[in-house]
Amino acid sequence: MNAPLRRISAVVLVMFLVLIGALTYIQFVQASELNADSRNVRITYREQGRERGPIVIAGEEIAYSVEVDTPYRFQRTYADGALYAPVTGYTSVVFQPTGIERAANSVLNGTSPTLWRQRLEDLITGSQPEGGSVELTIDPELQRVAYEALGEAEGAVVALDPATGAVLAMVSTPSFDPNLLASHDTAAANSAWEDLINDPADPLANRAIAGQTYAPGSTFKLIDTAAALSTGDYTPETRVPAPDVLTLPGSTATIQNPAGLTCDDGETATLMLALQKSCNTPFADLAMTLGEDAIRDQAEAFGWGEPLDIPLTVTPSRLGEIPDDAALAQTAIGQRDVRTTPMQMAMVAAAIANDGVLMRPYLIATERAADLSVVSETEPSEMSTAVSTDVAEMMTEMMVNVVANGTGAPAQIPGVAVAGKTGTAESGIDDGTTASFPHAWFTSFAPAEDPQIAVAVLVVNGADPSGDNYTGARLSAPIARAVIEAKLS
Repeated sequence: MNAPLRRISAVVLVMFLVLIGALTYIQFVQASELNADSRNVRITYREQGRERGPIVIAGEEIAYSVEVDTPYRFQRTYADGALYAPVTGYTSVVFQPTGIERAANSVLNGTSPTLWRQRLEDLITGSQPEGGSVELTIDPELQRVAYEALGEAEGAVVALDPATGAVLAMVSTPSFDPNLLASHDTAAANSAWEDLINDPADPLANRAIAGQTYAPGSTFKLIDTAAALSTGDYTPETRVPAPDVLTLPGSTATIQNPAGLTCDDGETATLMLALQKSCNTPFADLAMTLGEDAIRDQAEAFGWGEPLDIPLTVTPSRLGEIPDDAALAQTAIGQRDVRTTPMQMAMVAAAIANDGVLMRPYLIATERAADLSVVSETEPSEMSTAVSTDVAEMMTEMMVNVVANGTGAPAQIPGVAVAGKTGTAESGIDDGTTASFPHAWFTSFAPAEDPQIAVAVLVVNGADPSGDNYTGARLSAPIARAVIEAKLS
């Protein structure tokens, strides 16, 4: 072979080796990255071309796939879409999945390692791959009652089983119809998306668990109470300072009781009465006496700041920076930088109801293969011991008194001992619009002697100061009562 041929052969050999190397890199190194790339339409066709498993509640499919005559083969369909949208989320040929559709995607699309036996059988028999099913803990009756009770209000409801942590209801309003985003008509899906993201009511937000968090107002006094009782130096009958006006240290700012009321004699009050009337000054003073560490530690014991997936991601609650006693006093009444979610406040009530033990919330009860065999089942697990059994008993007594004789009266149910705490929280906005109206809260559980349900309700900017419903009790407590009644009926 002459010199020119040898050089050409060498060049061809090098090019061949480069080609082999590039193919090997793409096939074995970049494969996962390319598969996960949202611009890879082959993934969309593969996902939509396979029969995705259903999402099931109480034996009924609330999300399922229907075979259609389009290139995607299967149309995802949502029954009662707006009712369950905060739970199911959506899957789409245009947008990334959300909600359970995203959190349990590998089970629903049949690629989960737990479904290896089914996949092996499909490979051997040549059967068309199918997704598995996901059964949720949601009680459809409680979900519907909570949704209808919120009505046109912007807000959220979370209901938990205190003994297990199972999520019984999770509602966020306003909601949206996920069928609009699941459409195979990409122009229609994009148009629906534009309408939703430009809607000032923000229907895509899941106010129950994620995104924006809210000042808890007086519901945070349960944290103060737990911290005080846990020291062993206080009981419900301990008298604490309760002036009409408390001047904050190092400041001319003051804290007053709601509507300027006098808490007992204007000088001191029992913890029981202070919680019953939701007085501000006793809890502000109490927090300064206990110190920041006691309040922060108690909040964290109830889950504050803890990352949580149910498996939907819950935004962690926070206390914010507390630079001095004045800030601590404001923190103690659930204002300043304290922010939380309805899920967190339901967890506070659930832990007290469960003798002080906080169970880890969860939404998925069971995962099944396409042949309905169980591949995974959630076992309830403890998340923390928030308070001792003795403290939980004292707090239950105090919360029952709030509903029986105090601000929580609108949650009363004849023949049922309901334990609860109200909250009316300043929004931190002062622009003269409805956005400056306070948030209305209520967190509760029942029956007090044998708790079966814990419920937290938030009505965002619902407390109109010029109206008759300027309290969490008037707005949120009746919603909690409706959900509790549905559970106990």
